[in-house]
Formats: sequence, structure tokens, C-alpha cells
Amino acid sequence: MTQEPLMMTEPRPSAVPACPRNRTRMIFIWIAQIIVAAILMQTLYFKFIYAPETRVIFADLGGRPMATLVGIVELACVVLLLIPRTAAIGAVLALGTIGGAIFSHLFILGVQITNPETGEKDGGLLFGLALIVAVGAGFVLVMRWRELPGMGRLGV
Repeated sequence: MTQEPLMMTEPRPSAVPACPRNRTRMIFIWIAQIIVAAILMQTLYFKFIYAPETRVIFADLGGRPMATLVGIVELACVVLLLIPRTAAIGAVLALGTIGGAIFSHLFILGVQITNPETGEKDGGLLFGLALIVAVGAGFVLVMRWRELPGMGRLGV
């Protein structure tokens, strides 16, 4: 008499009640990811078209090729941030990229950028957006650092 092996099945994820605390945590993480991605997406457009403000920013930093390269990196950040499995990598890349922008504002460009066509200053808007991206990407990284490749093996 042959006996059939018992098949153990795991409960479906939808059948397991979600902890409200984890759900709230994930909502805040996703809000941060979307805000960072939205800001990067909006600013990379100006890099790709090489807008007048972009010309001023990148004039001494490599010109149009560097603006395009930074735009490509920012696009990669956006894509990585919006895919759950790669969001931590996107946060690391965004922090590195925006760190360069903040450094440039503080030591090369100044906090305010002047539009060469109108002569108007942006009132520190771009610098402020860079700070928001840095804080948001930092938050995402703090919340998702265990998802970085190799971190699971550390058992921390």
C-alpha cells in the first residue's frame, strides 16, 4: 500500500492579515520613494533638453555631456526606486548623485541659480529640491538597507 506524501502548503499572502504597523511603515516608504522619483524625473527633463538653467549649472562641470550623463543616472534612480526589489539600490544611487549636486551648490554654484534668459534667481528652489531628495533617499535607505545585495547574508 503506497501512501501519498502530505503536501504542506503555505497560506496565501492575502490570507495572512497584514500588521497595521508594517502597512503604515510601507506606505511612508512608498511616499518617500515616489517623492524622490518625481523630483528626479522632473529635473532630469531639463538636463536632457539642456535648458538655460542647466547650461549655467553645468557650464563649469562638464557641459552638455555631463548634464546628459547625470540625467541618465537620475533616470536609472527613478526606475530603481519604483521597483520594490531595487528600491534600496535606487536610494543609494540617488544619494550619491544628489550628494554631488549638493556639493556643487555649496562650493561651486551657490545656493541660488540665476536664469540667464530672465536674470531671475530661483530663490534656492533647486537646492531645496536636492535637500528633499537627499532626505527622502536617506529615509528609503534606512528603511530598506537590508534589501541591498549581500546585506541579507550579514544576518543583522
